[in-house]
Amino acid sequence: MLLRVALAWGEHDRMSMIAPARRISYLILLQMAASDAHSDDLLRSAEVDALSAPDRNLTTTLVLGTLRWQLALDAQIRALLARPEAKLSSEAATALRMGAYQLLYLDRVPAHAVIQDGVELVKHSKERGAAGMVNAVLRKIQGAAHGLEGAGEARLAHPEWMVKRWARRYGAESANAICLSDQEPAGTALRVVDGTADLEGIETEPGAFLSCAWRIVRGDVGRIVAVRDGRVRIQDEASQLVAEVLAAPANERVQGGRAEPLRVLDTCAAPGGKTAILAERLPGAEITAVDVSRGRLDTMRKLIPAAVMERLRFEVADAAKLELKPEYDLILCDLPCTGTGTMARNPEIRLRVSEADLQRQHHRQAAILRAGLKGLKAGGRLVYSTCSLEPEENEEVVAEVLGTTPGFSVVPVEGILDRLAESGVVTAEGRERLQTATDGSFLRTLPGVHPCDGFFAAVIEGQVAGNTEQEQKRSSD
Repeated sequence: MLLRVALAWGEHDRMSMIAPARRISYLILLQMAASDAHSDDLLRSAEVDALSAPDRNLTTTLVLGTLRWQLALDAQIRALLARPEAKLSSEAATALRMGAYQLLYLDRVPAHAVIQDGVELVKHSKERGAAGMVNAVLRKIQGAAHGLEGAGEARLAHPEWMVKRWARRYGAESANAICLSDQEPAGTALRVVDGTADLEGIETEPGAFLSCAWRIVRGDVGRIVAVRDGRVRIQDEASQLVAEVLAAPANERVQGGRAEPLRVLDTCAAPGGKTAILAERLPGAEITAVDVSRGRLDTMRKLIPAAVMERLRFEVADAAKLELKPEYDLILCDLPCTGTGTMARNPEIRLRVSEADLQRQHHRQAAILRAGLKGLKAGGRLVYSTCSLEPEENEEVVAEVLGTTPGFSVVPVEGILDRLAESGVVTAEGRERLQTATDGSFLRTLPGVHPCDGFFAAVIEGQVAGNTEQEQKRSSD
């Protein structure tokens, strides 16, 4: 779609006057307004890849920055319209948002170029009659340009219902920290298992929690050969930690003295980062990776290190409809969710998620957890996790499912983190930082409070007592 629109516009000679980064950014934002396309996918399109390195960087900045501040920008733009209640076309609204973002936040971008390109973009759309209005509003913003700064303004860039929930659940200070974190570009964390991997050309620092994690300070991660060949993976540190918790030394009693290999199930495996960690930490295990999308599993096959591929089995299936028997020692249920813990990385989430979505997600998540528990051996462990900050998708799912499914209990995560620290998987400094990441028996990271995405994880164990009768009952369900 982006390519077809770009070619159609290319027929207009005057389009060549518009800076390539602004033209492509405008097309991406238009497509996102008209579809459920994701910014991450569109920013890796052929049109973006064809840009020069500076233009690719500017395109990423324009798209993600405009999405991050869209709600606050809309309020500011509407106040400057002659008819504030009027509905703007997607073309006019996109040009105004993108222009306002540049005028308010990008000091090095010449204001006259921003306004000129914004007007030209609208002139070459079906809403060419709105060009004069776009010119007038952007000039007003230029005359009083000042960026929105501080926690109060960051809250304005989020849906009000969302911020109120966070303040009630986590307190005003943490809610402000989440909002501020969401308005900054997300950091890039690497997982470096191969100690000989060459990270030359970029500046890194140790991760916040894990000995295998490194954070990019500056440099182009795309230039790292070890990333391109799969020896080093880009993966948020909280995401890595979830898999480490399942594969933790606390499960040694499950693995020790076994005549047969450990059996592991990943119910929603793609894109595969957590699956790869399980394979690294459990070298003798047989791992089944399940995902509802064949295409995502095919992509996952290309990303998983070749050294562990022979121990992986891939299955296309809906995790909520799995018919399992209690034969797995370890199960990961890292489930699709609203993703409210990843809005610095995926800013469009705030524009698309409604409060009603939480209950819809809850029902599917509960169905997947119920299906997963049927596959867990007595004494085995299952980790339920999401990248959501909302209790409906986290502890309420666990409480509902365990309340109607006897034979399982929650294992407090504190002891598991202690074992990870003793084994050196979690650093001493990281264990100290994780003191604030345990909520009751659960693991919970919050953006801004912790230097990572927001993740929730609960460890559930199949009870050993009476396991024969229990397994027979569950296998016949």
